[in-house]
Amino acid sequence: MVLGRAHSVAVSGVEGVIVEIEADIGQGLPAIHLVGLPDTALQESRDRVRSAVANSGEKWPDTRVILALSPATLPKLGSVYDLALAVAVLHASGCVPGERLAKTILLGELALDGRVRRVRGVLPAVIAARTAGRAAVVVPEATLAEAALVTGIEVYGASSLREVVSWLCGRGTLTVPESNSPAPVRAGGDLSEVTGQEEARWALEVAAGGGHHLLLTGPPGIGKTMLAQRLPSLLPPLAEPEALEVTAIHSMAGALSDDHPLVTAAPFVAPHHSTSITAMIGGGSGIARPGAVSRAHRGVLFLDECAEIGAKVLDALRTPLEEGEVRIARRDGVARYPARFQLVLAANPCPCAPARDVDCVCAPLARRRYLGKLSGPLMDRVDIRVRMYGESSAAFGTAVAESSEVVRARVARAREAAAARWREYGWLTNADVPGHVLRQRYRLPRESLAPVEGALQRGRLSARGADRAIRVAWTICDLRGGDIPSAQDVVLALNFRQRDPE
Repeated sequence: MVLGRAHSVAVSGVEGVIVEIEADIGQGLPAIHLVGLPDTALQESRDRVRSAVANSGEKWPDTRVILALSPATLPKLGSVYDLALAVAVLHASGCVPGERLAKTILLGELALDGRVRRVRGVLPAVIAARTAGRAAVVVPEATLAEAALVTGIEVYGASSLREVVSWLCGRGTLTVPESNSPAPVRAGGDLSEVTGQEEARWALEVAAGGGHHLLLTGPPGIGKTMLAQRLPSLLPPLAEPEALEVTAIHSMAGALSDDHPLVTAAPFVAPHHSTSITAMIGGGSGIARPGAVSRAHRGVLFLDECAEIGAKVLDALRTPLEEGEVRIARRDGVARYPARFQLVLAANPCPCAPARDVDCVCAPLARRRYLGKLSGPLMDRVDIRVRMYGESSAAFGTAVAESSEVVRARVARAREAAAARWREYGWLTNADVPGHVLRQRYRLPRESLAPVEGALQRGRLSARGADRAIRVAWTICDLRGGDIPSAQDVVLALNFRQRDPE
């Protein structure tokens, strides 16, 4: 009996677990047995690996081969283990020494001719390898730029199994990443392109300053989508830990660009209004893939024509909005994806959606039903609501509105003030702060809380709504450079919440 060992990584959500692959070359008729809860794609790797080894100039054993993946109770999904399976067999047959192999993680799918193909989830896998204390990791050459984002571990790119075997034997070299600093790639246009709509522009600035959720209602063509698309241009670049966290999610979704593998700007995700719960929240068969809410982590999730989206899809947003995380349960476990995003909703006031309200031909019941999909619990989590109206011809004059750069500077100062205030707790924006901290540790003066208490007594606010109004008041205070919200700041925050979307 001859044993060979290699190591790879199993990724669930954005967390990785080191997988040990053992190859046992024993006596018996030629056969390949794969154990360790492999899925269909991994079961098929037996034929891919055998052909890749043979076509790379190496000899496949003419006896029985048993391949075991440990931990045995952990489901193994996908083709990421192909390269490690092939090397484990070559190690068992004596073709590959074990000194360098014992410290290396191998990732990649094998083609029949021995080429190493790209796989999803390389970034979280490399992070898991670094956390486990491994010295090096070999990835497909196509994903080398993505893997190189992780520091503290040697990263190599391979284009074929032959190259990997030669490197492990000390006869050849593998591709090393180039050092570069990618610039932020911002989505959307500039805020100066939006004409008029001063109130909506101010609401957008407040939303950006505190990470608050926003609802825009108004007739078609008034600028709702245009404003929402420019929200990412007001947000500061992602810090390095945030950028790696976001990039890991996009790596699992297979949405990374080869030119800009690191996501350094706030992402902007805008699913179609016909999207399903699975596409919105995440899931699917096999590996639970991240949905739109996770791909928008640390960025913006824009739901245009939100009144056309299914009520169940909208209600599925409640837990991510409140907890900042998605938990996708499957037969073999639970995949967790972070989902702390800014929600921007845009809707017409009614089905006919005329340019002027006086021209509406909808019955009152039809108007109420149209926005009725936006349930009370969901709307209670939306901090800012703005009703947009048509601009007069004077709005199309020669005056140039403020650019995104100017507004982004104010937003950055407000976010810095909030981050300094909540640093001891680890929160970054006012929207992240729990209500009990606002009420106890940072309680506002009685004169500032008077408008909120009055709204609670009249039944205009829930307890959650009161907390969210106070968070918006803190953001308004930060934008004007104040130390503590005044009564006027609280009144402005309440005005944003108590607008009737109809």
